[in-house]
Amino acid sequence: MFEATRLECMRGDSRLFSEVGFLLEPGGLLNVRGANGSGKSSLLRMLCGLILPEAGEIRWNGVNIRHSHDYKRALTYLGHLNGIKEELSGLENLRINCGLAGFDISEEAAIDALERIGLDGREHLPVNVLSQGQRRRVMLARLLVARTPLWILDEPLVALDADAIGLMRSLFELHLENGGMLIMTTHQELEIAAGTTQEIRLSS
Repeated sequence: MFEATRLECMRGDSRLFSEVGFLLEPGGLLNVRGANGSGKSSLLRMLCGLILPEAGEIRWNGVNIRHSHDYKRALTYLGHLNGIKEELSGLENLRINCGLAGFDISEEAAIDALERIGLDGREHLPVNVLSQGQRRRVMLARLLVARTPLWILDEPLVALDADAIGLMRSLFELHLENGGMLIMTTHQELEIAAGTTQEIRLSS
């Protein structure tokens, strides 16, 4: 169970949002909506423990995430930026990112994930020669091998074509069907089957 109560975020002297809360259980989807500058990315980073709330509390299975030993191992966070090293190949990036997340995958498993995400034949190419959509796929390949129950995704569908968006929707639904939890922002309307669906709308 993932819970937030009365969260508040400040940027300088400006309050981005306040009194934000939710309760997310296995199989649950939470959509975070709002205009640019309303604090969507800040909220997601806050939920990951990357920035502290001005007020409020975030709990994983009843324990504040600042004091939880289990939370980081339960979380996969993909930010708005790709978070990949462009001089390395997609294969190298995927294996390194998995290692940083606390688990190792074989070269065979990494190649399989990259092929499934639509990068067949490009696994060994430096990322800096790939298109923006292909670079995004390198990052999203982590979801095909992730073993975590909670996914927090900031604009995961940016620069993807219709086929890749369809693959992501199927992946999201499978994750939720298996008892996972998903929090995401997206400017695209995407119907995702979930046990429960909630929305937080931030105003700028």
